[in-house]
Amino acid sequence: MLDLTFQNLLSPMVLFFILGVVAALARSDLSIPEPVAKLLALYLLMSIGFRGGGEVAHQGVDGTMIAAIAAGVALSFALPFVAYLILRATSRLDAVNAATVAAHYGSISAVTLVAVTGMLGQLGIAWDGYMIAVGAAMETPAIAAALLIARGSTTAVTPDQSRGALLREVALNGSIVILLGAFVIGALTGARGAAMVKPFLSDPFAGVLCLFLLDMGLVAGRGLAQGRRHLSLPVTVFGVAMPLIGGTFGAALGWLIGLSAGSTAVLITLAASASYIAVPAAMRLALPQANPAVALTLSLGITFPFNLLAGIPLYIAAASRIAP
Repeated sequence: MLDLTFQNLLSPMVLFFILGVVAALARSDLSIPEPVAKLLALYLLMSIGFRGGGEVAHQGVDGTMIAAIAAGVALSFALPFVAYLILRATSRLDAVNAATVAAHYGSISAVTLVAVTGMLGQLGIAWDGYMIAVGAAMETPAIAAALLIARGSTTAVTPDQSRGALLREVALNGSIVILLGAFVIGALTGARGAAMVKPFLSDPFAGVLCLFLLDMGLVAGRGLAQGRRHLSLPVTVFGVAMPLIGGTFGAALGWLIGLSAGSTAVLITLAASASYIAVPAAMRLALPQANPAVALTLSLGITFPFNLLAGIPLYIAAASRIAP
């Protein structure tokens, strides 16, 4: 565990993230233009999705893949209930804001998925490509769970807010579309397609990830500087404790299914991550009364750095011990 943490902290990706955080907190004028940042995110999601689809084409669909997707959906739906109960018991967040935060912690962070797969690659640990489909399947059940929670505790949700526009916002979210679309293309083209795009989608991956994590560090640092007033001590502690709770559930299901060490690490990381892209957009439509600064600052300013700096090495070490 300590060795993995040390390797992670000294990896170029994490050091660029730390550079971004320090630069933002020091109020440096360092910045990456928004269109460039979006292009970097698009590239990384396309690369991960395409390579995952290629692995599925090579391995084929089996019962383990179906079980892993089912486990991911179950985690995404159940974790918001756990998060909500913890928040209501330990913090002063009202029902609407607690439900909104809970949705973030049931869904997943695509960037954290990219980070764990990048570290697994550095360590030479194989993982199954269908875990990309598991991640995509975990985006939306958490939103449905949060709406159920909000309906049970408040009248803040109306039928119009939870249908139509909300479903469209979630289903057509850009990160889901590119991740799943590239996954399907990779599965259809297989080894031939992988060989054709390798110089573009595989070779530059590590360098692009460094640049992207520099931008994420800038965003996280600015979020902490501007939004930390919204975080009480119990809520801040929740931002570190909830990933460990979610990761424990993910580890248990990965062990029950019999996933490999790499795939178990990915499932643990997905369960431990918190969304700050798809869910905020959906919650803005479904629960407009909620204060978005609370959930965003918590997920991006607390949980994401924790997972990147300490969580991912812990999850990989745990997966290596429990996987068959």
